[in-house]
Amino acid sequence: MPVFYRAALAGSRAWLVVGVVAGRVLTPVGVELARAQVPRGARVLTAPPPARTAGLKVLLVHDMECLAGQADWRTFVFEHKVEYAEGQKLLAADVNAVIDGLVEAGAETVRILDRHGSSNPEPDLPPALLHPRAKHISLPEPIPSDSARALAFDAVVVVGAHAKSGTGGFAAHSFSRGTETFFNGMSITEAEFIGYTWGQFGVPMILATGDDRLKDDLRTMPWIEYVTVKRTISSSQAELRPADEVHAEMRVAAKRALENRARAKVMKLTMPITITVSAAPPASLGSLRSIPGVRYSETGDESRVTFVAPSFARAVTGLFGLLGVASQANRLQMLTAAVRKHPDGPSIMLDYLDSHVNRWLEYESGRTPRAAGRER
Repeated sequence: MPVFYRAALAGSRAWLVVGVVAGRVLTPVGVELARAQVPRGARVLTAPPPARTAGLKVLLVHDMECLAGQADWRTFVFEHKVEYAEGQKLLAADVNAVIDGLVEAGAETVRILDRHGSSNPEPDLPPALLHPRAKHISLPEPIPSDSARALAFDAVVVVGAHAKSGTGGFAAHSFSRGTETFFNGMSITEAEFIGYTWGQFGVPMILATGDDRLKDDLRTMPWIEYVTVKRTISSSQAELRPADEVHAEMRVAAKRALENRARAKVMKLTMPITITVSAAPPASLGSLRSIPGVRYSETGDESRVTFVAPSFARAVTGLFGLLGVASQANRLQMLTAAVRKHPDGPSIMLDYLDSHVNRWLEYESGRTPRAAGRER
């Protein structure tokens, strides 16, 4: 889950019920094979550059929805303090098991990148629980070329990843609730997105862990090692494998993945990149319906916007902008309706109205500093 919408999830205690259980995510398990196929000319696969002979550097990107021993969605939602604390322990156990395997295969440096959106201002994986051979790093999205090249990773692995919207996987979604994202005609998972992100810098993705539905999604990456942590029953229920068994498999798979790095592929998208965002309730892109120049379409409750970007960075910036529009579309109305049901709802809404009006008047009166270029 990308960092850009962590703020959007703040205070959303039941996002799974509202988003993951809503709309297309409840599609039956018999998902069309086309969802895991790659259109001709959509991407380019190349062999990875030679790895350094010593001191291998690996980036471990983690999410938090599909962990060994996890069958309760509250374990990845920060606001559910007790369950989330247990989820942090489960996350540490998975990540550390993978690191054990990477170190055994010769990794000298392992860096941890948190791509979950729990709304926790601190890392979802507490440093005190992290493997002693690893350290956290922080990177923006999209990642600047100079930063990526300076880090010079030999491989990237993904832990705790989830399936995409429409698959019925455990907590399945694509970046944001109610949305699905297509790159050059490919409906992609967040795990694949990480592969394409680092592929532009010549870094291959070699390992992923998640549920059985994500394994199906990642048929587009047949070279990766994959560890199935649980079998999905529904988007909020899972049949668990013994955690010790899963962790032992993770160590072996991580070691094998790094040792066989030369067999992996670097994934790059063909330029220019065509991005399509599809939104279904509770998300919506309907507000863009009448904007000139926007390629907009809709079928029933589903709305789609398509644009073409000349580079990966521009594509990601536009993508996250659209996801922000889609995810916020009905949020205020839903929040207002929920607040009004409470006994003190009217006073809360009045406080909100006063704050909104006062901010407007403060700005127009010149008592709030104006951004550059806005002076009159």
